[in-house]
Amino acid sequence: MKKRLQEAEGQVVAAGKTYVEAAESATLHDLDVEDFELTRVGTSEMVTVYSGRMAGKRSPGRVVYDALILGAKDGCCPLCGQRTVSTLDHHLPKSLYPALAVNPLNLVPACSDCNKLKLDVVPSSAEDQTLHPYFDDVEGQAWLRARVVKTSPVALQFFVDTASDMDEILARRVRAHFKKLRLSFLYGSQAAQELSNIRFRLLDIYASGGALGGQQVQQHLAAEAKSRCKANVNSWQTAMYAALASSSWFCNGGFDA
Repeated sequence: MKKRLQEAEGQVVAAGKTYVEAAESATLHDLDVEDFELTRVGTSEMVTVYSGRMAGKRSPGRVVYDALILGAKDGCCPLCGQRTVSTLDHHLPKSLYPALAVNPLNLVPACSDCNKLKLDVVPSSAEDQTLHPYFDDVEGQAWLRARVVKTSPVALQFFVDTASDMDEILARRVRAHFKKLRLSFLYGSQAAQELSNIRFRLLDIYASGGALGGQQVQQHLAAEAKSRCKANVNSWQTAMYAALASSSWFCNGGFDA
């Protein structure tokens, strides 16, 4: 086995270069699965190499595994931007691309839920590709929005609204990513908790403001949105506070519905 792995080194290196070129040009969907099979090492053997020689707690490659896990900003899953990283996700599944099974650029820190939701699915088109945190930069402009739902209790509905100058294929990928990872449901749930947490504070601001209570609530929420936007323009918190601040209904007592 060791000898066959050494003989496969050239194929693994070449596959890694092909992968990077495709990721940089957002053409991973064009890669042929057969080009990532190794001549003398089977797919199941490469899966075992990953699980036994890299992911295992006392395996020799664990230091690389841990470094990739720790690379996630604030320990937060870069796929959903909310939950804690707990594993590595093979951006292209190791069961289909064995030559990439231990390639660090194909291993993305992720939470368990995002890892499961992605599944071992190969993108069939450019639009179908989920975002790759190492290669896709979508933080240059706001695309995550929310709207206030006038229910009792109040709720937030999250959606993707890409700017007109965003590349159309990238915009479709953002929407596919948002849908595949069920981010609307995740963010809606988190927002419901946040609304419950800030309700007392808003009641206090509204009451102390007298006739200008609604205006002061709006100013408070706008300041919160601005602060969160500085940290992450596309966080659910940024979208939530921006939506709340723009809702006259919410600022004038909707938070107590």
